[in-house]
Amino acid sequence: MALFGLFSKEKKETLDKGLERTKDSFFSKLSRAVVGKDTVDEDVLDELENVLVSSDVGVETTVKIIRQIEARVARDKYVGTDELDRILREEIAALMTNNKTVDVSDDFSLPADKKPYVIMVVGVNGVGKTTTIGKLAAQFHKRGKKVVLGAGDTFRAAAVDQLKLWGERVGVPVVSHGMNTDPSAVAYDAVKKATEIGADVVIIDTAGRLHTKVNLMNELTKIKRVMQKVTPEAPHEVLLVLDGSTGQNAFIQATEFTKATEVTALAITKLDGTAKGGVVIGISDQFKIPVKYIGVGEKIDDLQTFNKMEFVDSFFKK
Repeated sequence: MALFGLFSKEKKETLDKGLERTKDSFFSKLSRAVVGKDTVDEDVLDELENVLVSSDVGVETTVKIIRQIEARVARDKYVGTDELDRILREEIAALMTNNKTVDVSDDFSLPADKKPYVIMVVGVNGVGKTTTIGKLAAQFHKRGKKVVLGAGDTFRAAAVDQLKLWGERVGVPVVSHGMNTDPSAVAYDAVKKATEIGADVVIIDTAGRLHTKVNLMNELTKIKRVMQKVTPEAPHEVLLVLDGSTGQNAFIQATEFTKATEVTALAITKLDGTAKGGVVIGISDQFKIPVKYIGVGEKIDDLQTFNKMEFVDSFFKK
């Protein structure tokens, strides 16, 4: 574990367990792809391509991985199928290391020079957006940070009520105007309250409906503009929450939201209940936006800061 000093043993075990369904599915497909084969040839590479695509790694990222393995096969002349696990691990690790995103620290730290640090959370309904906000609030609060939540998803009464429950559970204030109110007014009051009480971070929920991109863009732009009346740099972070269990649909959501607003970080949830965890590899590679958090279970501590090398290690751990 020395190589992964940032991760506690307990967190690593949770990550390993959370990715079990993904890696079991992946390696069963890989085993079928190489059965009866001794060397990595064109047929094996074709099968490997199918395995990666069907594991929700994504077509573009799969092509990159296959090309790198083809180059290794051409260079080394002979590559046994028994080496395929190791080679795949090395190439996926290299891909995620070279994608110009950085691993975040393991302590849910916040920039000291931005107070309150304003996080605007976006994503469609059902991805675990409000739950992710609650878990984030709990993690920050546990580390002694003063947190304010803004119930800006005023389109759904359930979202407002759910965030209030999280506030009570965690012990942090929630600014709410109720359902069918102006979300930008909620955001304004939340940032104002956070400023007045000297909060370290304010997290703003937003509506999760993917209506037309123009309406979505206008709504998010208005929220930003109104918050900037209190804090000119707000939001410091736009966190897009994606449901990892939806596989390729997560790519579509990421594409739509990155068109509608400037997403600066990603949270990928529900990885423990799916065999589609390969989507993390493709999204990390294709969007060049840091995957900041991953959800690998129901408990509060199962929302983890994302570390690429830890993820790859758990993905390939048997």
